[in-house]
Amino acid sequence: MAHVPSQQQLVVRTTGNLNSLHTIYNFIEGLPPFVGKSDTLTEDNNDNNGKHVDDLEIQMFDLPTITTATNNFSMENKIGEGGFGPVYKGILTDGQEIAVKTLSRSSWQGATEFINEVKLIAKLQHRNLVKLLGCCIQGQEKMLIYEYMSNGSLDSFIFDNKKSKLLEWPQRFHIVCGIARGLMYLRQDSRLRIIHRDLKASNVLLDEKLSPKISDFGMARTFGGDQYEGNTSRVVGTW
Repeated sequence: MAHVPSQQQLVVRTTGNLNSLHTIYNFIEGLPPFVGKSDTLTEDNNDNNGKHVDDLEIQMFDLPTITTATNNFSMENKIGEGGFGPVYKGILTDGQEIAVKTLSRSSWQGATEFINEVKLIAKLQHRNLVKLLGCCIQGQEKMLIYEYMSNGSLDSFIFDNKKSKLLEWPQRFHIVCGIARGLMYLRQDSRLRIIHRDLKASNVLLDEKLSPKISDFGMARTFGGDQYEGNTSRVVGTW
């Protein structure tokens, strides 16, 4: 008898592999090899993420505020470079530290991915997802304003010989469990069922206590609450 998928299941037909996830999990010493297919690397041709954020309940920052916070986007404040463009550390007038993710005009990701990330992350609240504080859209300038994560990304620990030694077994286990909780929330417990589609070590950020938070939802795709299967055709993400 053919197996009938449960309504609680979420199946996505994709191509590719789990190289990025494999990297995250294999940084735990002694973890056995894992081989499988990725559920995060393709995009449906019918995706329609919209072009506006007018209907979102999200704080809008003006450009002068962000310019001042980042010291006019100085190189000293630059803390990374993503698919969207450079990321800067900033400090608001009330002393709050922020991370400013800018959309570069030469970025291989575009306005659609920017709007997609705003719409998704604004609706999500979980301790293992990076918190979106607001955005700045002024003319050609588009920026996402996030909480600042003092320990940077997970890959900066995994691929650094000195920093990797700072992660003892309990901390590594804590990080992996946090990532798993974040994914469980996205797949089952959030108002939207979400497939991240670009989960990798550089998209997992660590706070001052080395607690992980999943970031970068530009490639994510949503599913209906009762939807368990989706067809995909175009490759996206990192491979």
